[in-house]
Amino acid sequence: MRATKSSVGTWYVTLRKPDWVPSGRTIGLVWTVLYILMALAAWLAWREAGWGARDALLLYAVQLGTNAFWSILFFGRRNPRAALECIVVLFLFVLSTLVQFWNLSLLAGLLLVPYLAWVGFASYLNYEVWRRNAVPA
Repeated sequence: MRATKSSVGTWYVTLRKPDWVPSGRTIGLVWTVLYILMALAAWLAWREAGWGARDALLLYAVQLGTNAFWSILFFGRRNPRAALECIVVLFLFVLSTLVQFWNLSLLAGLLLVPYLAWVGFASYLNYEVWRRNAVPA
């Protein structure tokens, strides 16, 4: 994503971050696996319910958009606080999508569990970056 590329090698490296931040390579690998699992989950929900999965798939699309918006806020706008607020909303959308998929296909729901866990981890990391770099009032 353009917003991410514009800041990863410049602004992001200057931030104070916890020691447990994964490497860029690890993050890329994790996201690759997560997007494969997410796509498979959406396909399974569609296969199981067809147009009956419409609401679940709409929620899935909303969480994908929220995910992209987080990148814009964090990297593009360089605003960890706004990104933190966004990622909390993203977590709730992913959880809701997981529940809806689970109701259509147990496997589809289970495939979103790693994504939910990663967004939870990323939320805490986002919080730590915001806290460590917040400008005192």
